[in-house]
Parts: sequence; C-alpha cells; structure tokens
Amino acid sequence: MLGYNQSKMAGTEPLASLEPRTTINIAVPPSQHADARVPVLHDDPARVPMVFSVRYSLSEYSGFMWEHGGYLIRRRRLGVLRTYLMLLKTTGSAALHFAAAGRGKLVYEFTIDDHGIVRSCSRGVTLISWDDVVRIRRYRRGYLMVLKRGTLPIPYRCLGEAERAGMERYTEMLKIAAQARHA
Repeated sequence: MLGYNQSKMAGTEPLASLEPRTTINIAVPPSQHADARVPVLHDDPARVPMVFSVRYSLSEYSGFMWEHGGYLIRRRRLGVLRTYLMLLKTTGSAALHFAAAGRGKLVYEFTIDDHGIVRSCSRGVTLISWDDVVRIRRYRRGYLMVLKRGTLPIPYRCLGEAERAGMERYTEMLKIAAQARHA
C-alpha cells in the first residue's frame, strides 16, 4: 500500500511525501516460473474503472465493525458472554477512533480498477494494490475489503448496478487467486 501523508507542523505548510509500504509484484505465468502468482485481476485492460464517493456515518461505520468483529470473534469460540463483551469493546473502540479522527466529515472518492484501489479525500490519497487485499466480505450494509493492514468498508448505497457487478467480480477473482496460491 502506498500512502500519501500530509503532516503539518506549527508555522509551516503541509508536507507531502509518498511512502512505499509494499513492493509491487509483476505476475509471471506459472509455466515460466514455479513460484509465480496467477495474473487473475488483470484479464481485461480495457475495462472501465469504477468511480464513486462515500461519506460514512458513525452508525454505518459501527455497523460494519460490529458485523466484521462478530465474524472474527465468533471464530475464536470464546462463549456467548465473552464474545459479546469483546464485540462491544472492539466496536466501541472503532467508533471512538472514527469520531476522534473526524472521518464522518470526510468525503472519500474511490477509483477501483484491475490495478488496484485509489481512495482520496481532503487529507490525501491512498493507493492500494490488489496484493494488499486479502478478501472482500459481504455484509448487510455493504462490502468490506479486508486488507493486510486494516479494512475498507464500501456501502451498498454508494454503488450502482455496474459497481455492484464489478465488486462481485473482484470478490470472485480474489477467491480464485487465493485458491491458486494455496494449491
């Protein structure tokens, strides 16, 4: 993931820097190299990117975190009471962080294509390659992209039919890529 960070010191202008957070892998067909990745997401270079904007509400964001936290915690089989208490704690912490960071005031512009995801807002730009996306989960409120470091909620309300079809395609392609890696 590449992040565009803006930092502001007292009495100075914002400084911008591009910080590399992962390497970019070039896919090689398996017949040429035994350890190569299968180039699953780059099958149609002429495909039009999905472009949409999102402004999250606290309740919407908390709903995503509640559902995703519930999925993760239930897998640990802690028991009903401990699961519920841990879910309250993690969702409350996520909601507090959301509010403290002022994310409800931001409008995020997304561009998703076969090369990755670009998320931009007034605070900067985040570039996410498909190598950083572990999976896309479907929840009641929308899609949740599970990244190597973090999550990225995409509400259904922000997507048209073409964007939903595109998200379904990427969901299936990530499943195929994961199966190919584990085979």
